[in-house]
Amino acid sequence: MAVPEVNASSRRTAITDLLRGVAPVADELGARFAAAGHELALVGGPVRDALLRRPTKDVDLTTDAPPQTILAIIDGWADAVWTIGIEFGTVGLRKNGTELEITTYRSESYDPKSRKPDVSYGTSLVEDLRRRDFAVNAMAARLPGYEFVDPFGGLDDLGARRLRTPGRPQDSFGDDPLRMLRAARFASQLGFTVAPDVVAAMTEMADRIEIVSAERVRDELSKLVCGAHPREGLALLVETGLAARVLPELPKLRLEIDEHHRHKDVYDHSLIVLEQAIAQEEDGPDLVLRLAALLHDIGKPRTRRFEDGGRVSFHHHEVVGAKMTRKRLTALRYPKDVIADVSRLVELHLRFHGYGNGEWTDAAVRRYVRDAGPLLERLHKLTRADCTTRNRRKAERLRRTYDELEERIARLAEEEELAAMRPELDGNDIQDILGVKPGPVVGKAYKFLLDLRLDKGLLGKAEAERELRAWAAEQGIGS
Repeated sequence: MAVPEVNASSRRTAITDLLRGVAPVADELGARFAAAGHELALVGGPVRDALLRRPTKDVDLTTDAPPQTILAIIDGWADAVWTIGIEFGTVGLRKNGTELEITTYRSESYDPKSRKPDVSYGTSLVEDLRRRDFAVNAMAARLPGYEFVDPFGGLDDLGARRLRTPGRPQDSFGDDPLRMLRAARFASQLGFTVAPDVVAAMTEMADRIEIVSAERVRDELSKLVCGAHPREGLALLVETGLAARVLPELPKLRLEIDEHHRHKDVYDHSLIVLEQAIAQEEDGPDLVLRLAALLHDIGKPRTRRFEDGGRVSFHHHEVVGAKMTRKRLTALRYPKDVIADVSRLVELHLRFHGYGNGEWTDAAVRRYVRDAGPLLERLHKLTRADCTTRNRRKAERLRRTYDELEERIARLAEEEELAAMRPELDGNDIQDILGVKPGPVVGKAYKFLLDLRLDKGLLGKAEAERELRAWAAEQGIGS
């Protein structure tokens, strides 16, 4: 906890100083609301993060003023105003480069058959805080002046690094089932433990998550996966049964192991791979890499076969897994580029194991690079992360072998401009040489030349033309 444990007066002063730094412009806005006879308070995440001394991008405010009154109070003061959330009582504004959102005190709940909350406005800050998801997010600072308000013990929870709900967790999750995923997300982002009664309510009410839209589930899942401690959040989803409803492929990785057929614990292995992939990140969380690491083996349960001698096989699990990944991420409404990239990495994650001790020809290395395309660096990281063996000698051998592959890729790239990976003759050259018009023949010829480029490297345009003419003659193409 960032707030020093001193006497009450000094503690209040320290809290006020921390909160004042969130958005000084908010105090000026608070004075405007007070002059109009209304309350305004800094609330939720910004208060929590200020007390934890974490950076925050959001400035969330709450008030007893209804939306139309908010608009009247900020008219002529705000530099810009937007009302995209006014249906839910929220008005956005910008002042001196700071963006703020003001929401009328409210309570919201879900009809058992509805995906959208019913919103009603309130008049009390404490009641507004009571309806919030967790006590650490139910703290506020009245404006102007930053008077600290903590009716549900959120400050103590910050000190204990604990997640509790302001009231009964069943009531909180009944109001908004997505809060169950938020519990797991905060476990991931903040490294907090979740109170036993909250875990029990999540388990009891897990099926309620099914009324929440796929887009909201996706956003929470992405934040969880990109948190500092995703293993904790994911384990909580599996433990409570929520994962079975939002990401069922994950708990299915916990394959039953009998005494005669031994294989690695796929569930635990996948979480280790995720952690090892994260350890290689250079510019912050990489959602595509993390999803690929988490899902890379989801094809194993469907492809598991028991062989003679106690062996277990998972033939083509990477192909099956890629299809499963595409289907799940599509259901969760992920963007098409994320779906394509993650499923491609899952499909390619075993390719390196055909490299052996360096038996690949230069042509095979070129194909590896071509097939990975712009995902090559992520594929490097995923492949290295996928080594979870406890056998030190084997792990070191795999590391050295992949080092060698990367060195070969770098050498070939320098020698041949491997990143471009294009034939030495383009479509216009093909048409001129073969005397054909644009159409399927040009595409076939281009593919032939690309394969030639991969197999033999740079030949020079004259030799490439001779190869093309010989191929065309065999195909009965051209003049």
